Amino acid sequence: MIALKTEEDLVAIRENALLVSRTLAEVGKFVAPGITTKELDAIAEKYIRDAGALPGFLGYGGFPYTLCISVNEMVVHGFPSDYKLQEGDIVSVDCGTTYRGFNGDSAYTFAVGKISDDDQRLLDTTKASLFKGIEKAVAGNRIGDIGHAVQSLAEAAGYSVVRELVGHGIGKHLHESPEVPNFGRAGHGVKLKEGMVICIEPMINSGVKDVYLADNGWGVYTADHKKSAHFELMVAIRHGAPEILSTFDFIEGKRN
Repeated sequence: MIALKTEEDLVAIRENALLVSRTLAEVGKFVAPGITTKELDAIAEKYIRDAGALPGFLGYGGFPYTLCISVNEMVVHGFPSDYKLQEGDIVSVDCGTTYRGFNGDSAYTFAVGKISDDDQRLLDTTKASLFKGIEKAVAGNRIGDIGHAVQSLAEAAGYSVVRELVGHGIGKHLHESPEVPNFGRAGHGVKLKEGMVICIEPMINSGVKDVYLADNGWGVYTADHKKSAHFELMVAIRHGAPEILSTFDFIEGKRN
């Protein structure tokens, strides 16, 4: 069952989207060689609570942290730890909030110091595939149109798309219907309707598409231990053009 959001619902959802966007930007200020991923987690938790909200991931399904922090060959769902970020790492930071009965969810892959040209190309391509998918997130299209757009761009650049993990609807619950795969056939799948709010989140591997689950039951790694990137934005389905709710502008210095 897909819950369509009212304009009143969207007011609270936008507030969450803004908060996750600002939280990621706050964390991004501290992403540098030498900081531990657990320290980044503490920064995010304080920022969210100071805003009067709750960390959306903390305790969700038993997840024990505020952020999912996934470094290099870890695709998603990494536990913050005492690992110190190193020059040349790439680190996916996925953040959730709960505020006024609704949820926010967004992710960004940061470069740690100076990274290789190959890794920068992976980041650029993954982000570009996200925006290509968002272009298709309009009423009347289908879920498969989004996935096809993401997959086509990523694979044309020589990368692979993770199949086991997908985007999702969001609202009063962190994960709602429909699922939003990053691959698929154009013209197939659930029809997009005004009032749907979804998270589109390409997880793109520099090597093979295959992944495996860590022993802790959470972390997901690339099977060949090559690097992976992950970007996520919240989008409201509208007629004519998508309404992008969360933003990377705060991270990238385009807004204060």
